[in-house]
Amino acid sequence: MTTENKPYFSFEVLPPLRGKGIDSIYRTIDRLMPFDPAYINITTHRYDTLYSELANGTYKKLSVLNRPGTVAIAAAIKERYKVRTVPHIICSGFTAAEIESELIDLSYLGITDLLLLRGDKAKSDNRFIPTPEGHAHAIDLCQQINRFNNGQLLGGVQNEMLTEPFTYGVAGYPEKHDEAMNMETDIENLKAKVNAGAQYIVTQMFFDNSKYFAFVKRLRKEGINVPVIPGLKPLTTLNHLTMLPKTFHIDFPKRLSNELMKCKSNDDVKAVGVEWAKHQCRELRENGVPGIHFYTMNASQSVEKIMNGL
Repeated sequence: MTTENKPYFSFEVLPPLRGKGIDSIYRTIDRLMPFDPAYINITTHRYDTLYSELANGTYKKLSVLNRPGTVAIAAAIKERYKVRTVPHIICSGFTAAEIESELIDLSYLGITDLLLLRGDKAKSDNRFIPTPEGHAHAIDLCQQINRFNNGQLLGGVQNEMLTEPFTYGVAGYPEKHDEAMNMETDIENLKAKVNAGAQYIVTQMFFDNSKYFAFVKRLRKEGINVPVIPGLKPLTTLNHLTMLPKTFHIDFPKRLSNELMKCKSNDDVKAVGVEWAKHQCRELRENGVPGIHFYTMNASQSVEKIMNGL
């Protein structure tokens, strides 16, 4: 994925829950399109297990996608808004054959920018377990994309090379991936993905810019020179104060936590979240970041206020 040589804005949307319409996605995008996003990410989610009760009182196990439609939504957004769409491709819950089918569909649609991720573990598992005939790590996805670009399909089938090959980015963790043994191994794994062909890195959310700056400095020292796009999430609920540090293994800086401890309602948190994100954006842009990516789940109004404030 390429952009002009100036800081840009991008954001992420989630496919609607199974059975829901796409209108909520359009409302989010309508709110943020005036800020001319360089691209829109569309997340992908693994299959979940459901149990359906049968007439005889027994239960049938079902595997369903609670948020299906990543490829279709990417195509719909591209057609409706004429904007670059970047769907997520994940290891979690998918076989290599299913991933190959996704790549074929995306190629037909002319959607050739991807974000490659391992994805989350199943809710019932205490560690990540690869899907049988799937991939264990994002580097495996990189390698499958590279083979696909060269016309190598599963089963040893050789196809014509694509006229427009896929390009891809990967994720980075300024405060370390929670499963990495240490920052050194985390960066080694990231370097392997860049060496495989990742053209950029999008970071996990962070609230302390010094962590991002230190991360980029460390990457440069290790010879990783691709753009590192900071990922920001506006705080919007009281639940975020404990859920985000616990789930994503990130810290709030003292100055932010002092303000958050004064909050009595979600509206209070939203106000603090908007002002803090503005502060982060200004400092990041002053230091020449390539762009800023927003995780906008339930936060499009806050992102709109942040962008207006910049």
